[in-house]
Amino acid sequence: MKYLCCLVGFLSAQYVTYAAVIVPGATWTDTSGNVIQAHGAGFLKVGTEYFWFGEDKSLNSALFKAVSCYQSSDLVSWTRQNDALTPISGTMISTSNIVERPKVLFNKANSEYVMWFHSDTSNYGAAEVGVATAKSPCGPYTYKSSFKPLGADSRDMGLYQDAAQTAYLLYASDNNQNFKISKLDVNYYNVTYMTSQLSGSTLEAPGVLKRNGVYYLFASHTSGWAPNPNKFFTASSLAGPWSSQADIAPEAVNTYFSQNAFDMPIGNFSIYMGDRWRPSLLGSSRYIWYPLSWNTGIPQIVAADVWSVDLSAGTYSAATGTSYEAESGTISGSATILSDSSFSGGKAVGYLGNGGSVTLNNIQGIGANQWVSLYYANGDSTWRNTTVSVNGGASILVDQPNTGGGHVLLSVPVKLNLQNGANSITVSANQTTYAADLDKIVVYTAA
Repeated sequence: MKYLCCLVGFLSAQYVTYAAVIVPGATWTDTSGNVIQAHGAGFLKVGTEYFWFGEDKSLNSALFKAVSCYQSSDLVSWTRQNDALTPISGTMISTSNIVERPKVLFNKANSEYVMWFHSDTSNYGAAEVGVATAKSPCGPYTYKSSFKPLGADSRDMGLYQDAAQTAYLLYASDNNQNFKISKLDVNYYNVTYMTSQLSGSTLEAPGVLKRNGVYYLFASHTSGWAPNPNKFFTASSLAGPWSSQADIAPEAVNTYFSQNAFDMPIGNFSIYMGDRWRPSLLGSSRYIWYPLSWNTGIPQIVAADVWSVDLSAGTYSAATGTSYEAESGTISGSATILSDSSFSGGKAVGYLGNGGSVTLNNIQGIGANQWVSLYYANGDSTWRNTTVSVNGGASILVDQPNTGGGHVLLSVPVKLNLQNGANSITVSANQTTYAADLDKIVVYTAA
């Protein structure tokens, strides 16, 4: 982005997560220490192992580089395997084309792994699906063809496989106006007929899961790379009728600045697996994974800053942290105390950056790297960022996506090394740009 020059002089690896806990919005690295590149994700469980397929955006381009494949036994620590699908010159999967949202199913009858993906030209004019096959989860896959399912458009898409091994294509069709579900043939190479259609729904980024006899369709609406409030629909059959839409998170937060990619059932809950897209720097788009709970009777995102999953028990645990209000800190320069009911305690610190900063004192640490969440409001239409330093040390630059309004709060994570006992954390010092308004920080010990 245009402010990349500002990274000079700051530590660049500011919020990286390795293992043990899931931290939505952190820079997630694999077991080799490289940033995971698997956007628009699809997942497949084979035995006790999980495979994560996604778009490699390391070139910061929408054009096709590779469908990556990662393997894990715990959903947290991921090892990159060989690329599952790579470009072929002169085809619809060349480096001049679009390959997005790869999803893989295992066809038990053929003992074959089948990948479907959004296949398109660089201007998104073709609106097709692509199919590739392999004999092992990561392949490499052999490209078969790209086509319009039943002769109609297909852009954002997903797959669903029921207990009887019948599979379905979920796709945005007819110039993204109608959303369709169509049954695949027995080989999973093509579609046979349309099962249902949500006319005029303008949905994309779909996922389907079944729970207690009810089908749940999760999807976003169409707003380009910008986030919007993702929705869910219910039906007793994939043929419908489908319910009216409802929110999976408070509407104002735009699904915590993310878009659905995959929805994975795990025991008594599911995992919402989304992307926080950054179109001007696609390789730095982050993964937003949250527990999806039915405790209220309907699926709702549990916006946990730091959480863990117990796969054997089929449960999750949200970490608890210690909150420190920004207005309790020492402000300097142009920083000002703001009053608004949307802030915790009714107050926050604004006019940070460009000479304004705040120092929070007596922050208790455990003598280790710890996750710290910054709760902020950014009413701009673009991202801001802020510096963070501990005990007068080097500054770390933390991105702050726009929150959808000056009264809407989001959190972003940063990993800080806190000494045992009292620490001081300074926010927004030594930067010439304005940072977002700071409501509070939450310090976690789970790592």
